[in-house]
Amino acid sequence: MTEDLNISSEDSFESSAPSLKSILMIEPTSFGFNNETASNNYFQQNILIEQAQEKALGEFDTFVDKLKSNGIEVCVIKDTINPVTPDAVFPNNWISFHEEGKLVLYPMFAPNRRAERKQSVMEEVGKIFDLKETIDLTYFEEKNVFLEGTGSMVLDRINKIAYACLSDRTDKEVLEVFCLKLGYERKIFHAVDGDGKPIYHTNVLMCVADRFAVVCLKAIKDFDEQEMLINSLEESGKEIIEISLDQMNHFCGNMLQVSNSAGELFLVMSTQAYENLTADQIQTIQFYNKIIHSPLETIETIGGGSARCMIAEVY
Repeated sequence: MTEDLNISSEDSFESSAPSLKSILMIEPTSFGFNNETASNNYFQQNILIEQAQEKALGEFDTFVDKLKSNGIEVCVIKDTINPVTPDAVFPNNWISFHEEGKLVLYPMFAPNRRAERKQSVMEEVGKIFDLKETIDLTYFEEKNVFLEGTGSMVLDRINKIAYACLSDRTDKEVLEVFCLKLGYERKIFHAVDGDGKPIYHTNVLMCVADRFAVVCLKAIKDFDEQEMLINSLEESGKEIIEISLDQMNHFCGNMLQVSNSAGELFLVMSTQAYENLTADQIQTIQFYNKIIHSPLETIETIGGGSARCMIAEVY
């Protein structure tokens, strides 16, 4: 679904988005299949891939190199061996960074993922970034309700809108607290995959960039919720690039727009996602920004997450 926004590729565009300083990525040390997350992450596949850690590390290093080669500042922190954290490569679920030096910590569904909030990692983060305030939402774990960062929410940082499909990992109460503390307006809906199973994270079905949004509208079965989402995106100046359920299953919704030190914009995705886009979709995306894609087959297959999940943006 697209519309003519009457913007030529040569038009200048002044974005009011907060400035991206760098991105944080966690180098995996014990990557593997996580049984504790498999109950509601249907993108995971429990299949044997020999030397999964080594292959995941190779994919991670290649991805980091591609980002850096395009002038994007990447801060890499190596995960620790103990405790074992098979999903540490996906830091965006437990931490996010915001303007004015704010950091948010999130309540996590799987107990073994809570261990990703390692003191050593936090100390490294504190050394690198100028942090002034920590907003700790992890106490919601005691209530057994969760909000897994920018996996549970897709943030429109320009217009201060938090899009979220509710699930076992995305609770309305926690979302409301986040929005109150950070000044966001919430837009909530429900979404399911092709088998009618709830989609666990919003960022597998949609991506919001500065002037466009990639979204799987067919995953939203309620007409009113779908119309609400369409209207919100269009009213905030986004061209909607609609993807199919099959494309969503190939991580075509799990993308992130980032900028380099020169202010040049890129849409980051996996090679699997790129290869499952149509030529028209690629052309529309490239009208707005360049594309960076990198092969993440092992991480996607066993971990059930893709390129966007591997990045925590630092503002």
